[in-house]
Formats: sequence, structure tokens, C-alpha cells
Amino acid sequence: MSNTSSITQFLLLAFTDTQELLLLHFWLFLGIYPVALLGNGLIITTIAWDQHLRTPVYFFLLNLSVTDLGSISTIVPKAMGNSLWQTRAISYAGCAAQLFLFVFYLSAEFFLLTVMSYDRYVAICEPLHYGTLLGSGAFVHMAAAAWGTGLLYSVLHTANTFSLPLCQGNSVEQFFCELPQILKLSCSDAYLRAFKLLVFSTFVILGCFVFIVVSYVQIFRAVLRIPSEQGRHKAFSTCLPHLAVVSLFISTGLFAFLKSPSISLPSLDLVLAVLYSLVPPTLNPLIYSLRNQEIQNAVWKLMPG
Repeated sequence: MSNTSSITQFLLLAFTDTQELLLLHFWLFLGIYPVALLGNGLIITTIAWDQHLRTPVYFFLLNLSVTDLGSISTIVPKAMGNSLWQTRAISYAGCAAQLFLFVFYLSAEFFLLTVMSYDRYVAICEPLHYGTLLGSGAFVHMAAAAWGTGLLYSVLHTANTFSLPLCQGNSVEQFFCELPQILKLSCSDAYLRAFKLLVFSTFVILGCFVFIVVSYVQIFRAVLRIPSEQGRHKAFSTCLPHLAVVSLFISTGLFAFLKSPSISLPSLDLVLAVLYSLVPPTLNPLIYSLRNQEIQNAVWKLMPG
């Protein structure tokens, strides 16, 4: 039986080693990655540059773009390199670093989305108290708490995962070092050690999910009480991009991590991984910019001429 100390590298076996398909995967990643870089980079630059966007909601959006940029940059360049050079290997330290950073950015994004739902709740349901509840740097502290919680969450999972003895080889059925796939390599008795942390994580994730749902139930109730149709439309339009991003993140991510191992199939795991790791970072900037006139105006101001 091999253990963690005997493993010097992992093999990422999500994609076939056929040369034509490897090149296809490379070009697929090459098409997606620049779009995510451009979209998120443009939002970060625009919000940081335009003083009219120095408000809590845009500060949260800037942080969200940073997490999207970080998460996709953690996994895609390595996957592109492996496809281009026709290799499957990633070092033990590289795998641990990739897992840590990806879980960090992904969890920080989820906690930021939770904080942003509170921001929208206060803006719609308690507009007279918005300056008090989110003013004087309170929104900065909330964002810092989301980042700090994501960091703690990632440290716990990474340390716990790579402290387990690995008895099932070093082959990872994924194109990056994904947490559930690494846990599959652990010994059966060691997996039970990780189960408690997984249960705790599930409660944290579900707790944030319930908070988001309750916040939007209250938001919808408040919007429906607005007498004018124009007022209802304006209030709802301020929440629609965030609601769309939350729905995209949850629909692509939660099932991948909370689904039963008994329904784990390599093809299903690969599709889910592509959905939750590549789709949100690519589409989030588009979702926010399409329905936000202030961002569109600020972007046009950045354009030369």
C-alpha cells in the first residue's frame, strides 16, 4: 500500500491522450480563458478607475471579479500546458497549491455572494439605514471577512486532504486537482476522518444558501409592495444581475460537491467540473455589464478616443 509520502506527482486523467483531442482541449481552453481574463480584468480596471463606482455594491463586484480571475487562472493555464505538451503530470506540491488556491477563490466567491445578498437586502428593504449598516468602511470589513473565511476554509480542507494516507494510487480523474477526486485516493478508514470536515462544510454552505434564499424572499416581498410599476422594475433590476450570478454559481457548483459518491461517473464529474470552474468566471462579467448602465458608461470612458 502506497501512502502520501511515496507520491511525488499526480496524473490528471480527465482527457484522453489522443493527440488530436488534446489539441482540441487546448484550443477550447484558449478560447475560454482570454474571455474570462478580458471580462474580469475590464470590470476590475473600470471600478478601480472610476470614482463614481466607489460604492459598496461595486466594491463587492470588484472583489467578485478578483475571485473569478483567480479561480480560473489557478487551473486553466496548467491544463492548457498539459494539453499542449501532451503530458498528464502535476507535482505533489503543485497539486496541493492548486487545490488550496482553487478552494480559496471558490469559497471566497461564495461568501462574497452571500455578503452581496445582504447588501441588496439592505438597499431594497432598509434603504434609509443603508448608509449606517454599510457605511464607514463596514462593507470593507464584510469583504475582508469573506476573504478571511475563504482562506480558513481552504487551509482546513487542504491540510486535512493532504494529511490523509493515499492508498488508491495517484491517478486523478479530472483535469485539475479537485478536492473530491483527491479524497477518492485516500484509504477507506482515512476517508472517515475527512467526513466530519465535509459534514461541517456542508452545513456552512447550506447555511449561506439559506441566508441568500431568505434575503431574496424578503427582497421580492419588498419589491412587490412598491406601488409604481416603474419603481418595482428599477428595484428588481438592481438585484437581477446578482441573482443571476448566484443562480449560476449554485446550479453549477453545489451539485458537484454535495452529490452522492455513488453517482460519481468520470464523464459526469468532468462536465460538472467544467461547468462550475469555467462557466461562472467567463459569464459573470457579461451578466453584470449587460444590465448595468453605469459600468457600460465607465467602460466607454476608458476607451481611447
